[in-house]
Amino acid sequence: MLVGLAEYVIIGHSEVRAYLGDTDERINKKIHAAIAAGLKPIFAVGEVEAEYRGGATADVVTRQVKGGLAGVTVEQMAGMVIAYEPVWAIGTGLNADPEYANRTIGLIRGVVRELYGDATASAIRIQYGGSVKPNNMADYMAQPEIDGALVGGASLKVDDFTALVAAAAAAKG
Repeated sequence: MLVGLAEYVIIGHSEVRAYLGDTDERINKKIHAAIAAGLKPIFAVGEVEAEYRGGATADVVTRQVKGGLAGVTVEQMAGMVIAYEPVWAIGTGLNADPEYANRTIGLIRGVVRELYGDATASAIRIQYGGSVKPNNMADYMAQPEIDGALVGGASLKVDDFTALVAAAAAAKG
């Protein structure tokens, strides 16, 4: 239904995982279906607050990345985006410390490297999402592993979104 209307599709968003019961297996099927239809997945991964507080972020994110990308070829990875969105930071006003987000995205890049090699790990865009706002965007964009942001609520306010884009552009040069 989206072919011709959209280039990218978000798959694995926490709300769909939580409210509609998306599993890693179902997300993997959606990724394969999107690729087969010529769409580029924005594959979202992230831990809930209990997993974060329990120190399980690395295990959860690794499981989600490996499960979601099962059977995806190196060629199919071209154009795909991965978004790290800690569930506890989405729409809550809380956000991950930029260094923490950078480490977690570095972990994700490491999993991609393990699965697909250095070239793919270097080429893939991995974004941070979770209460991204104009006042914290530059801090995220200053991190070496973070390639961009998946913006939610701030994208609905023209002034905020414009300031957010300007902060990202200035930080990335």
